[in-house]
Amino acid sequence: MAAASTPQSFLLQHPLYPSLKTLSYIPSKQHLRPRPRLSTVSCTAVHPAPASPSVTKDQDRIFNFAAGPATLPESVILKAQSELYNYHGSGMSIMEMSHRGKEFDAVIKRAESDLRLLLAVPDDYAVLFLQGGATTQFAAVPLNLCEPDDAADYIVTGSWGDKAFKEAQKFCKPNLIWSGKSDKYTKIPPFEGLEQNPNAKYLHICANETIHGVEFKNYPTPSNRDAILVADMSSNFCSKPVDVSKFGVIYAGAQKNVGPSGVTIVIVRKDLIGNAQPITPVMLDYKIHADSASLYNTPPCFTIYICGLVFEDLLEQGGLVEVEKKNAKKAGILYDAIDGSDGFYVCPVEKSVRSLMNVPFTLQKTDLEKKFIEEAAKEGMIQLKGHRSVGGVRASIYNAMPLAGVEKLVAFMKDFQARHL
Repeated sequence: MAAASTPQSFLLQHPLYPSLKTLSYIPSKQHLRPRPRLSTVSCTAVHPAPASPSVTKDQDRIFNFAAGPATLPESVILKAQSELYNYHGSGMSIMEMSHRGKEFDAVIKRAESDLRLLLAVPDDYAVLFLQGGATTQFAAVPLNLCEPDDAADYIVTGSWGDKAFKEAQKFCKPNLIWSGKSDKYTKIPPFEGLEQNPNAKYLHICANETIHGVEFKNYPTPSNRDAILVADMSSNFCSKPVDVSKFGVIYAGAQKNVGPSGVTIVIVRKDLIGNAQPITPVMLDYKIHADSASLYNTPPCFTIYICGLVFEDLLEQGGLVEVEKKNAKKAGILYDAIDGSDGFYVCPVEKSVRSLMNVPFTLQKTDLEKKFIEEAAKEGMIQLKGHRSVGGVRASIYNAMPLAGVEKLVAFMKDFQARHL
């Protein structure tokens, strides 16, 4: 049977190398003596094992409850594995090819098309694949939407909203119209009672606070008719349907629900593009990236490719309506276990705004929290430690967390409680 063709075997057949016959290995210590002249040399090609097209699930995989980078769908990881060595017969890995080549051009266009389908993104909105994380957008938003003396309103329901507000102070005149800090970020206010600035250019929210587990179930409307709603959706992006037309800008880091870290997705109404402040760095100017179709510089190609696979997977599940049903079921099982524990476990967040993505809770006996986290890890459930700023326990149950993972966690919680009453 003929040997498979590889870059190495091709090299040996090349006419520039007609006399490569045998290779003599010089034993150790011979490097101290003059090298003998070799009349003939041969190279044995090493054939790397090709990726198996029938990769099976690894039963040793654990349930990863990390807040991000977070778990990805197994089907996506397996498909990426099978395509990693030679992407669609191109002879290259997706990690090697030019971002301006036809192969990657098809990848990024398909990713954008599928995302537009998932969220029903209107045609008058641009979809950008950027870098720098959502934190970079804390500066990009005011730089693109405001002049230095313009006002902007911020509702702060957690740590990330607070960081966004503080960053905006460098580039416009943000107005903090409500903060949940005094209540340890456990609630969202009634919108009717908020005193908005009538001249504000935009109203900013963090749709889901990853650290504190507070999620907007509906969205406020800016009082200024000319103002727009801006949302950081990093930790609940593509977890449920969203009416994009209600927002001027949506931005999200991919590493929670739709991919690995490295790409930030921005959905921005096109009429808002092109008015960036003169001091805006080129990499933060939405117009630069919109005009370049997200290819102004080398984008995070592999991450965009994975996002594209995730979008395909979400569509195959039936779209975001079906995805939201699954997320609600998982969260309901976990919250029911917490609320039904007679106070052994406590979630501090008001029930009406509890996140479907990030579930923080504490143990009544706080000295048991470390043991809880350690024992859970031994049972194959990791990253349950709460954020360093608040402590406790946090289970992030994004789209890709299977129902089996939540059910295993709940069973462990009940067993742990029974052993430590």
